[in-house]
Amino acid sequence: MEKPGFKDATRAQASLLAPLEKKCLIWFARHMPAWINSDHLTIIGIMGMLLAGVSYWLARWNRNALLLAIFFLAVNWFGDSMDGTLARVRQKLRPRYGFYVDHVVDAFGQFFLLGGLGLSGYMSPWVAMGFLIVFYVLSIEVYLATYCLGTFHLSHWKLSPTELRVLLAIGNIALFYHPRVTIAGGRYLLFDVGGVAGMVGMTLMLLVAVWRHTRTLYREEPV
Repeated sequence: MEKPGFKDATRAQASLLAPLEKKCLIWFARHMPAWINSDHLTIIGIMGMLLAGVSYWLARWNRNALLLAIFFLAVNWFGDSMDGTLARVRQKLRPRYGFYVDHVVDAFGQFFLLGGLGLSGYMSPWVAMGFLIVFYVLSIEVYLATYCLGTFHLSHWKLSPTELRVLLAIGNIALFYHPRVTIAGGRYLLFDVGGVAGMVGMTLMLLVAVWRHTRTLYREEPV
């Protein structure tokens, strides 16, 4: 049976760090040893996220593990960002395989990360679970829009996974010294406050994206 045609989606990347990040990634790709391929980098990326989650869990007993988590977030950035870049630089693209594996791995990675945070004692399990659910719903919207509109949005409101990793790393440093904050006379976990703020922000991103994409599709396919 003949396989149906596949059209790779247009990548839309408009985050704050995108121009600098792209130059760095291309430089790394051009200097990557020939024996390393995209699959190796994908494995490095998911292992980085898994070990970041483990680091958060270990921080329950030793806060120095918060700093270790920053290192593994950097490892995750390298593997997750480099696998596709290396394939494009070497002209060895596998659009369907790459898209599917990359985003299935991302789903597992977020589960590992938020699971570790929920077990760390620095974020309430319910906040971690809520953040993970909102992240998954936003991801579903992105993938549906990619299929229906042919454009894959890698960023929302100038924020991409890279900027979120940077914010999380900065948060880890603040968490190392001040795990709780005072708001309106109440004491709260710093990462609970950050997690709730993140959920609100991602929910707004989701609603705006749903409205915009629904309007676009309605206009393209009128009754």
